[in-house]
Amino acid sequence: MQRREFIGLIGTAALNFPRPGYAQTGLPLVAVLMPFKQDDDYRIAALRQGLQETGFIEGTNYSLAVRYGEGDYNRIPRLAMELAALNPRVFVTLGFGAGPNRVSPEIPLVFSGVAVDPVALGWVQSYVHPGGMITGNVMNAVGGEETLTQKRIGLFKQLVPSLTRLGMIAPVPAPNRPATLVMKEKEALQKVAAELGYEFIFCDFNTLDDLESAFAAGLRDDVSAFYISGEPLLSANVSRVIPLVAASGKPTVGPYPVWGRSGLLMTYSTDPVDGFRRAGAYVSRILKGEKPGDLPIEQASKFTLVINQKTAKALGIVVPPSLLALADEVIE
Repeated sequence: MQRREFIGLIGTAALNFPRPGYAQTGLPLVAVLMPFKQDDDYRIAALRQGLQETGFIEGTNYSLAVRYGEGDYNRIPRLAMELAALNPRVFVTLGFGAGPNRVSPEIPLVFSGVAVDPVALGWVQSYVHPGGMITGNVMNAVGGEETLTQKRIGLFKQLVPSLTRLGMIAPVPAPNRPATLVMKEKEALQKVAAELGYEFIFCDFNTLDDLESAFAAGLRDDVSAFYISGEPLLSANVSRVIPLVAASGKPTVGPYPVWGRSGLLMTYSTDPVDGFRRAGAYVSRILKGEKPGDLPIEQASKFTLVINQKTAKALGIVVPPSLLALADEVIE
């Protein structure tokens, strides 16, 4: 099952149910579909916040239904049909995006937390005027993953000037787990390697049980540091990754702020939480009657540099004052 196929299934299911848009409570229903469940699900909290900031309170102005794919994209069709049976007014996908409608659905969709080009993938007509029934926001900055990676690793080299070999911890693609982000990260890290003076090593794994082996392979290859992929499988299992990061004794860098707060030495990226909040604002506009095709695709404009001073001290790294001054968050 490819990610881009499930929207057509949503549309097909939606056409089979009367009065789409309202739950049994009589309130407009917002149906949320996510690839993974997390213990502290800040994504849903951020979505609710975005709705609340625009005057929509859960239980008063709308109701919410959430389904998780548990990391298996083959489950998405069934979950989409479950949600469609609840007569949603709007679909929201957090963390894995959307795809073009093969069957024109009547249900708007807002996506968030993805690092792909929705125009290149054919999801929408353009960033300014998406057209159709799909809109949302992307984590990409203008210039794409390569530009962001260049900035991220450039900052990291100020922390670790001895960086000569960077090992990327990431899952390999699987039938139930497309790895579009992993491939983009890998390509970007390889492209900027020569310019920034390091050798790139790909330390991949198949399942979470293979994580320890991936770190061990990197250590055997004598990496100077590890890069932790922003792939959802890893982001949903921070608590399993961080102990291995600490045990490696190597400096680590990654994209999202949650990783820096949890123990990586440094992270630099847009904050997904901000995207989820903005998705909530778009949902409220659709509930008020605006068409998704008229709402521009939003690109990342806010970036967060997190430096974990506690991790730096454990590694014997002195953070340059100039870098501390640039940091949006310093974890003591």
